Amino acid sequence: MTSTRKISYVAIVALVALLYFVIFLLNVNGVLGNYELGIMNFICINIILAVSLNITVGCLGQITLGHAGFMSIGAYAASLFVKSGILTGLPGYLVSLLVGGVIALGVGILIGIPGLRLKGDYLAIITLAFGEIIRTLIEYFDFTGGAQGLTGIPRYRDFTTIFVITVLSVMFMYSIMTSRHGRAVLAIREDEIASDAVGVNTTYYKVFAFALSAMFAGIAGGMYAQNMGNITARYFDYNNSINILVMVVLGGMGSFTGATISAIVLTILPEMLRTFADYRMIIYALVLIIMMIFRPTGLLGRKEFQITKIIDFIKIKIKGSDKAGGHLNE
Repeated sequence: MTSTRKISYVAIVALVALLYFVIFLLNVNGVLGNYELGIMNFICINIILAVSLNITVGCLGQITLGHAGFMSIGAYAASLFVKSGILTGLPGYLVSLLVGGVIALGVGILIGIPGLRLKGDYLAIITLAFGEIIRTLIEYFDFTGGAQGLTGIPRYRDFTTIFVITVLSVMFMYSIMTSRHGRAVLAIREDEIASDAVGVNTTYYKVFAFALSAMFAGIAGGMYAQNMGNITARYFDYNNSINILVMVVLGGMGSFTGATISAIVLTILPEMLRTFADYRMIIYALVLIIMMIFRPTGLLGRKEFQITKIIDFIKIKIKGSDKAGGHLNE
């Protein structure tokens, strides 16, 4: 590992810690109240959803319209687990998210194996149908609360825990997509036939990326359910899937930084426009249209914020100043 990379890891950890410390101070001093922290919880959940969908849409290059379906699986699985009372408190919360994520992962594999063998936009149609089937099944069974929804879910809204889970989730997904496995996924996006020709197991890596995306959608669903305390199947319909897809497209398909920024903006913007209750969705739609006209590739395209470039720039400046000082001394 190069010294620049080691410094970059330390710098990223320091920046994240600084961000949390700033939020903590604002909360202690009363600048941020419970409402603002509640919005931040939703921002964290939406970041996980947008970044996870970015793996399938941006990195793999496959359009999926059923992300809310995987979110619903995680939400109901985690809710039923915590309602059983097997584990409570933070351990119960963490295990419930793991349960929701693993079940969503299994369903993602079952959907991905047949769906990802198809070419073109068929995956979008399959996932759209999958989301609606899941919603119908949830409303059919009694143990899920039927159409009335699931109520009485033990609430867990601790911002620190949600913030840490979000940071770890994004770091894990980014690390996977910048590893050897991630490069195989990116190669499939660029040219599937060429990737297959050079020995990349395209079916395996397509299912791998799709299932990974589904797992984190399930984790985000579990976080959402316990943040709210009650859920209904209607929340996880195709409109929610479209909202998550908009976050990815607006941020730039293939950019983790763009998906994160977009999730933050698109969570805060509707809240800021609540004053204009009658017109806020019109303003929201206009902002999106203007954005797509002037920046069709999204906010960042496929670019990422790379702290290593800043570190290299600082190193070059320091070396330059040392040389200049050396010449003056001579």
